[in-house]
Amino acid sequence: MINFATIYFIQLLFILFMVVYGIPNCNTVKKSLDWLKAHQIDFEFHDFKKKGITAEKLNDWCNAFGWETVLNRKGLTWKKLTKEAQTNIDTQEKAIAYLIENTSAIKRPVIEKDGQAILISFDEDRYAQTLG
Repeated sequence: MINFATIYFIQLLFILFMVVYGIPNCNTVKKSLDWLKAHQIDFEFHDFKKKGITAEKLNDWCNAFGWETVLNRKGLTWKKLTKEAQTNIDTQEKAIAYLIENTSAIKRPVIEKDGQAILISFDEDRYAQTLG
Protein backbone atom coordinates (compact mmCIF):
# COMPACT_ATOMS: atom_id res chain seq x y z
CA MET A 1 0.00 0.00 0.00
CA ILE A 2 1.39 3.41 -1.02
CA ASN A 3 1.01 6.16 1.55
CA PHE A 4 1.50 9.93 1.37
CA ALA A 5 5.12 9.74 2.59
CA THR A 6 6.04 7.33 -0.21
CA ILE A 7 4.45 9.56 -2.85
CA TYR A 8 6.23 12.62 -1.41
CA PHE A 9 9.58 10.81 -1.46
CA ILE A 10 9.10 9.74 -5.08
CA GLN A 11 8.27 13.35 -6.04
CA LEU A 12 11.45 14.56 -4.32
CA LEU A 13 13.50 12.21 -6.46
CA PHE A 14 12.36 14.08 -9.58
CA ILE A 15 13.13 17.57 -8.30
CA LEU A 16 16.24 19.01 -9.91
CA PHE A 17 19.14 18.91 -7.49
CA MET A 18 21.84 21.57 -7.52
CA VAL A 19 25.22 21.59 -5.78
CA VAL A 20 27.51 24.62 -5.59
CA TYR A 21 31.18 23.74 -5.06
CA GLY A 22 33.54 26.34 -3.71
CA ILE A 23 35.05 28.06 -0.70
CA PRO A 24 32.71 30.20 1.41
CA ASN A 25 35.08 33.13 1.91
CA CYS A 26 35.74 33.57 -1.83
CA ASN A 27 34.16 36.76 -3.18
CA THR A 28 33.14 35.12 -6.45
CA VAL A 29 31.44 32.31 -4.55
CA LYS A 30 29.68 34.85 -2.33
CA LYS A 31 28.33 36.65 -5.42
CA SER A 32 27.11 33.37 -6.84
CA LEU A 33 25.40 32.30 -3.61
CA ASP A 34 23.78 35.73 -3.24
CA TRP A 35 22.46 35.53 -6.82
CA LEU A 36 21.04 32.03 -6.25
CA LYS A 37 19.36 33.08 -3.01
CA ALA A 38 17.94 36.26 -4.58
CA HIS A 39 16.41 34.11 -7.33
CA GLN A 40 15.11 31.58 -4.80
CA ILE A 41 17.08 28.70 -6.28
CA ASP A 42 17.67 25.85 -3.84
CA PHE A 43 21.13 24.35 -3.65
CA GLU A 44 23.51 22.44 -1.43
CA PHE A 45 26.92 23.98 -0.77
CA HIS A 46 30.04 21.80 -0.89
CA ASP A 47 33.08 23.46 0.70
CA PHE A 48 35.90 21.63 -1.03
CA LYS A 49 38.43 23.19 1.32
CA LYS A 50 36.80 21.26 4.19
CA LYS A 51 35.23 18.28 2.40
CA GLY A 52 37.85 17.85 -0.31
CA ILE A 53 37.24 16.92 -3.92
CA THR A 54 37.79 13.70 -5.84
CA ALA A 55 39.87 13.16 -8.95
CA GLU A 56 36.73 11.79 -10.60
CA LYS A 57 34.82 15.03 -9.91
CA LEU A 58 37.71 17.17 -11.17
CA ASN A 59 37.94 15.00 -14.28
CA ASP A 60 34.22 15.56 -14.93
CA TRP A 61 34.68 19.32 -14.60
CA CYS A 62 37.74 19.29 -16.85
CA ASN A 63 35.77 17.37 -19.45
CA ALA A 64 32.91 19.87 -19.20
CA PHE A 65 34.91 23.12 -19.16
CA GLY A 66 38.47 22.20 -20.14
CA TRP A 67 41.25 21.67 -17.61
CA GLU A 68 42.78 25.06 -18.35
CA THR A 69 39.51 26.70 -17.29
CA VAL A 70 39.17 24.65 -14.09
CA LEU A 71 42.74 25.55 -13.10
CA ASN A 72 42.58 29.07 -11.64
CA ARG A 73 45.74 30.78 -12.86
CA LYS A 74 44.70 34.18 -11.50
CA GLY A 75 44.74 33.18 -7.84
CA LEU A 76 47.49 33.50 -5.27
CA THR A 77 47.90 29.71 -4.96
CA TRP A 78 48.94 29.47 -8.62
CA LYS A 79 51.05 32.62 -8.51
CA LYS A 80 53.08 31.23 -5.59
CA LEU A 81 54.34 28.42 -7.83
CA THR A 82 57.64 28.85 -9.60
CA LYS A 83 57.48 29.40 -13.36
CA GLU A 84 59.00 25.95 -13.79
CA ALA A 85 56.30 24.32 -11.66
CA GLN A 86 53.59 26.22 -13.55
CA THR A 87 55.03 25.16 -16.90
CA ASN A 88 55.16 21.54 -15.73
CA ILE A 89 51.38 21.44 -15.23
CA ASP A 90 50.64 20.93 -18.89
CA THR A 91 48.08 18.12 -19.04
CA GLN A 92 44.70 17.38 -17.52
CA GLU A 93 46.19 14.58 -15.41
CA LYS A 94 48.86 16.85 -13.94
CA ALA A 95 46.34 19.61 -13.34
CA ILE A 96 44.02 17.22 -11.48
CA ALA A 97 46.87 15.91 -9.32
CA TYR A 98 47.81 19.51 -8.46
CA LEU A 99 44.20 20.57 -7.76
CA ILE A 100 43.53 17.66 -5.39
CA GLU A 101 46.41 18.88 -3.23
CA ASN A 102 45.66 22.59 -3.77
CA THR A 103 41.90 23.04 -3.81
CA SER A 104 42.30 26.82 -3.61
CA ALA A 105 43.56 26.68 -7.19
CA ILE A 106 40.21 25.41 -8.49
CA LYS A 107 38.24 28.09 -10.32
CA ARG A 108 35.09 28.63 -8.36
CA PRO A 109 32.30 28.21 -7.91
CA VAL A 110 31.38 25.17 -9.96
CA ILE A 111 27.66 24.46 -10.17
CA GLU A 112 26.24 21.04 -10.92
CA LYS A 113 22.63 20.32 -11.69
CA ASP A 114 21.57 16.69 -11.41
CA GLY A 115 25.21 15.63 -11.28
CA GLN A 116 26.22 17.51 -14.45
CA ALA A 117 28.60 20.49 -14.31
CA ILE A 118 26.76 23.43 -15.89
CA LEU A 119 28.52 26.61 -14.72
CA ILE A 120 31.95 27.70 -13.56
CA SER A 121 32.86 31.05 -12.00
CA PHE A 122 30.20 33.77 -11.80
CA ASP A 123 28.68 35.73 -14.63
CA GLU A 124 25.22 37.14 -13.95
CA ASP A 125 24.11 36.93 -17.58
CA ARG A 126 25.20 33.29 -17.90
CA TYR A 127 23.49 32.44 -14.63
CA ALA A 128 20.25 34.07 -15.79
CA GLN A 129 20.42 32.30 -19.14
CA THR A 130 21.26 28.88 -17.68
CA LEU A 131 19.24 28.93 -14.47
CA GLY A 132 16.40 31.28 -15.38
